[in-house]
Order: sequence, then structure tokens, then C-alpha cells
Amino acid sequence: MNAARLLEHFERIAEAPNAIPRLRKFILDLAVRGKLVEQDSNDEPASELLRKIKNEKDRLVKIRCIKKARSINKLQDEDIPYDLPHGWKWSQLSEIGVISPRNDIDDKREIAFVPMKMIPAEYGVKHDAEIKLWSEIKTGFTHFAEGDVALAKITPCFENGKSTVFSKLPGGFGAGTTELHVVRPFFVSQNYVLIYLKSPQFIGTGIPKMTGTAGQKRVSTEYFSNSPFPLPPLTEQHRIVAKVDELMALCDRLEATQAKRESRRNRLATASLKRIGQPEAVGNGEEFQGNVRFHLHHLPRLTTRPEHVKELRQTILNLAVRGKLVPQDPNDRVKKIDIIRLVKGERKARGFPLEISSGSFSSFGVDVDSVNIPISWELMKLSEIVLAVVDCPHSTPSWADSGAICVRTSQFKPGFLDLSNSRYVSIETYRERIQRIEPQEDDILYSREGGILGVACRVPKQVNLCLGQRMLLLRSTSVCLATYIEIVLNSPFINSLAQKQTTGGAAPRINVSLVKSYPIPLPPLAEQNQIVAKVDELMNLCDQLEVQLATSQRRRSRLLEATLCEALGVTCMPVARPTRPTPSPVLSAPPRSESPFEVQSLRLVDTPKAAVQGSLVEQPKSPTTSPRAAGNDIPGAILAQMQPGQDYSRAQLVDALGLSVYEWNMAIRELKESGRVVQTGERRGAKYQVA
Repeated sequence: MNAARLLEHFERIAEAPNAIPRLRKFILDLAVRGKLVEQDSNDEPASELLRKIKNEKDRLVKIRCIKKARSINKLQDEDIPYDLPHGWKWSQLSEIGVISPRNDIDDKREIAFVPMKMIPAEYGVKHDAEIKLWSEIKTGFTHFAEGDVALAKITPCFENGKSTVFSKLPGGFGAGTTELHVVRPFFVSQNYVLIYLKSPQFIGTGIPKMTGTAGQKRVSTEYFSNSPFPLPPLTEQHRIVAKVDELMALCDRLEATQAKRESRRNRLATASLKRIGQPEAVGNGEEFQGNVRFHLHHLPRLTTRPEHVKELRQTILNLAVRGKLVPQDPNDRVKKIDIIRLVKGERKARGFPLEISSGSFSSFGVDVDSVNIPISWELMKLSEIVLAVVDCPHSTPSWADSGAICVRTSQFKPGFLDLSNSRYVSIETYRERIQRIEPQEDDILYSREGGILGVACRVPKQVNLCLGQRMLLLRSTSVCLATYIEIVLNSPFINSLAQKQTTGGAAPRINVSLVKSYPIPLPPLAEQNQIVAKVDELMNLCDQLEVQLATSQRRRSRLLEATLCEALGVTCMPVARPTRPTPSPVLSAPPRSESPFEVQSLRLVDTPKAAVQGSLVEQPKSPTTSPRAAGNDIPGAILAQMQPGQDYSRAQLVDALGLSVYEWNMAIRELKESGRVVQTGERRGAKYQVA
């Protein structure tokens, strides 16, 4: 693998989830499988290296420098995870070194002390150390010396890959956390041992074998000492370490490039949304419409992660409550005095108190005249436009296996009540909890405490439920749609006010009286209906964007390994075979329109060419130009192209069938594993024959 080759493929893999971390793991995996550097037949084989190690250990035992090790359980055929290249040998750490070595040095000597926090999880990062007297740390800690290799054995440090080669230790010796396994290797590259300890094979196999209680699980000494260790010739070990160092440095550069690009894109997306949502640009003027068109035109590039869609949703809600989403009718205006009169009439007719006590806008630091809303709107307190604001019972529900639903704030999503994981109370408890008010369809539930403070959703149709804790219920009137109130309560405008007024520290909450005083930008009823309809359309678009992003991420994940195989020059990879990808729907840029928020101008289309920058989806070639297999039986199509006794290169078969890299890698792996095709040669020189 070389830098130029990977850079050529980087744009295709960079958008895959965790692309660079997965690339790092892939490099380590290939290193210990013998697929990262070429083998040299002139290298002294690993079997000879093992003989030298045994002789050295025998010599040290004889002069009493080390203790004679206990007999090693030899590896059985079922212990071997994969085949090794010629010249390699399966071994064990207990065979190539000393496990848990001990130090015998002067008490007054200053040496290194390494706690767990100073042991890195990343390859290529050096450990840190403190300096202490040996007398202070010689008991109760793990011993090690210059050149020893350590592995963190406790969860989650083991899973995270915490391991290190001890180097440049003050005094040449050290001690550290007791949660370490240590090996002192002989005639084996310490950095190669480190690569092995950080490899996905070693960590992945060790995780299910950890023992202990949750949070205190550990990797056993047996697993550390006697797991299969792939031992290459010594000179090849040095080549492997050099290549891993080179590729990890390349990953660092790629990661920096990706971070820079993401930062630039995030700044552009944030600035674009800010221009659209800034409060001073009231109305649908030409400048505002231009800002909207700019964002929609670049939406495929600005919306590449779920958090971008979340920001877009917040912008839509912000525009909705500031009167920027639909045009105003100059002949339709809200009059505060009429609203208050109508609401009081409804309260009287339906048996609710005529007045709802509340504070003033000044509680939020809001000046009515400073809130930029259309002149046909009014800024009113929440308590002035609803029938009731009712707090929940201040008691923990007595849960039951069945009965009536009692909702929890964890079920609240902005604009949606998730009843898929409901809990129940008895009918008797239900009756107790609805004494203040019985929830009905389209009542608004609002979370006012805890980690999800400030989320509003409505009670769905044909559902009987009661209130749990940390929530309010609001019932709308004829002057204001419940759906519009839900939009306002979920908007950044209200959320920012609520966050400033929370109390309670670790368990934040907002007082009921403050909720009643929320300043609600109120448009005429007809405009409310238009706003709700437009928000629904735009939120549906956001739903489509999220589905597309999730689909693209799954496809990119499946294609990442295939792309890496191509960049690394290997023809197989140790991953499960996914299904063949299909063309991905991508966002087309909207044409210029008089309305800045025409949903139909931003649509999902199928295209034979990836239109989103950084897309990893390889599109299938046209069936009219190459003999593709019926039913997508690509392995069968490859066999049909091959004649017994004849060698074929990958290029011949790929070109003949019009296959993508992904399709080739998956199909040839299946054919080789089933024994229908045999491979001769490696990498670019590989040839294939019918078995």
C-alpha cells in the first residue's frame, strides 16, 4: 500500500462512518496476517528464530536470570485462526518471551511510574511517565523494564486497545498500574508485538473471553500468554513495523485533511443557516430568498451527517415562528383584545377557569417591541391563548404489567409521542392521575424537567393515557392550533428562553408559571394552517434526507473494506459478504423558483452517476455493454467466462463482465472459499483457474 494509491481512493472512503479509524484497524489486521509487505525467501525463517529464543531462555535459566517457565500448552489445529505465509510460524507470547518479569534494583533509584491514564490506546503514541523512588512503588504494582510490552487487561481499556512498548524509561526500569499484563520478548521486535496486541483479531477474540463482573472484567493471563501469535522472520518484522509506521503517518495526514474539510463544511452550513434564520431579516425580501436558494442549491454538500439534518429542522421551526416560511395576507391581522375575549368565552363554555395566572415577558428579558415578527401577528403569553396549563401529579406512578398507558418524558420526541415502549398503571391509578385533567386527542404534552427539558408533542388519536412525572399538559383553543403551539414550543426561540430560566442544577427544570408566560408569536388562524402545512412538507423532506443518509452510510460501510482492499492491493478480506449495492438516491439541486421554500424543487432522484461529493457508491455498468449475470449471480457469471485449465487475470474478468471492485472482491472470495476457483500468485500478479 502506498500513499498515492490510498489518496486516489480517499475521496471514495472518507464519507464512510469512522473511515480513518477503520483504516487503521485494517492496516494492523493485514500486518499480522502477512499481507502488508512482501515475503522474502532469503529471510531466516521464524522456526530458526524460535530455536534461538529457546536457547537464550535456557541460558538465562541456567545462570538464574529468569525462572524456568511452566510448560506451555501447545496450539491445536482448532486454535489456529488463519493460514500464515511461508516462513512464518504460529507461536505464543509465553514462548517468545518472559511473562510478568520482576525487577531487582536499589530502593533509592529513581525510576518510571506509569498509571493507566498514561498508557495510550492509539498506535504510534508514546506513553508518559512520572518519576518515583523504587522503594515507593516496588510492591503493589506491576514491574517492567526498557523494551517490555504491556497490555491493559481491564474493561474498557482492553477493548480500546490500550497497550504500549516501554521506552526511554527514567532509570531503565519502571512500575505501574496493576491492571497490566507484561511480556519481555527475546529476539522479536517489540513494536511488532505491539501491533499484534492492538490488532482486531487479538482484541476481538479476547473480549468474549473476559471474566469478572460488569465494569470489572479482565483478560486472563492465560489468554495473554498462550493465544496464537503469528511470528514472521525477524527481518520481515522490521519491514512490517516500518510499513505500519508509514501508513499510520499517512492516516494522520488523511485525518487532518478530513477534519479540515469537515470544519470548512460545518462553518459554511452554519453560516448559511444563520443567514436564513437571523431575526433582523424579516419578511421574504430578495436577500432572504437568495439566502434560502443558496442553502437549498448546496443542500447535498451541506447535509452529509444526521446532525446537519437536525440543524435544518431547527432552522425550519425558527423560520416558522418568525413569519418567514409563508407569505402574509395584509388583510388578515390578529388583534390581542379579540383573542383574549374569545379564549375567555371558550373557557367559560367548557368549564375552565377564566383567568390563568402567569408572569410577564420581562421574566425572560424579552421586550415585546424587540421581537421581530410580521406586523399582522401579535406576541402573546401562552396562558392567553390556551384553555388550560395543567401540571402532572407530583408522585411516582405505581407501575403495572397491563392497564392504562402512563407516559414518561423519555417517550417525548419533538412533534411525536413514541408509544412503542409504553409502561402501564392500573385503572385505579389511572383514575387518580387524571383527576386534574384527562388527556385527550391533540392535547400538548411538554417536558419541563430533566435532560430532555423543552420537548413538545401531541396526544395521538384513540389513545387513553395519563401523565407521568416532569411534564405539563396544554389544551388549545379555536384561536390557536395545537399543531402550531407544538411547533412554537419546539422552536429554538422558546428553547433558548427556557434554557436561560432553568433551575435545579444537575436536574434542570423550568417553573410552571414561567411556561405560562412563554411569549408566543401568534399569526392569524388561516396563516397558522399554512405554516403547519409547510412545516409538515419540509419535515417530510428532512425525513427523506435522514433515510438517504442512513442508507448511504450503510452502503459506504460495506464498500469501505472493498475500497481498502483495492488500495492495499489484496484480493480478499476477512469480512462477511454483504449484498450487492444498488444505485443510491441523491439530492438534485433545485431550479430557481419564486418561492424559496418550494418542497417540490428539492427532490430525491435516481441517477446513474453519484452526484453527491464524496459518494462511495459504485454504480453498476450498463447491461447493454457487458454480459451481466441473471439474478445478479456474479460468481456464476465469472465461472461462465472461465475455461478449465486456462489462467485469467482479474482485469480480464472484471472488464469482460463490467464488474465494480466491490462486486469482484465479494464474488472471488466466495468462489475461493467454496473451492470452485483457485488462485496462483499474489496481489497484482494473481491468476485464477477453475478448480
